[in-house]
Amino acid sequence: MSSVVRETLTAYVAGRITADHLVAVVTAAYYRDGGAGRREALRPMVDVIERASPGVVELAGRPEGAGFDVRPAERPFPEQCEPDLRRAIEAYLGREPAGGSVPRARPSLVARLASMIKRLFSPSA
Repeated sequence: MSSVVRETLTAYVAGRITADHLVAVVTAAYYRDGGAGRREALRPMVDVIERASPGVVELAGRPEGAGFDVRPAERPFPEQCEPDLRRAIEAYLGREPAGGSVPRARPSLVARLASMIKRLFSPSA
């Protein structure tokens, strides 16, 4: 995922930007940068956005060729849907769904393998 999108997600969780700004950045990245697994990473957030407010962004044809131009629509993102959006973002960022939580550390491959080997050789209960 691009650093701009990650920075935007982090800024939203920290309360530095509005949901409307976040929606514009996420949907633009989703529709413009669809390759290389980015769509799958953004899909949970886009699902919330589309479910909450289908007309929050506009897709328009681009005069220079194929693809879409993504623009914020006049409708604001509904406040009552922000908790769902926040949960999707926090899940992506690997955070606990609490206000000022810290990112969870993901165990390394070696640590996961060691854990599996320990379970193999430990007596079953």
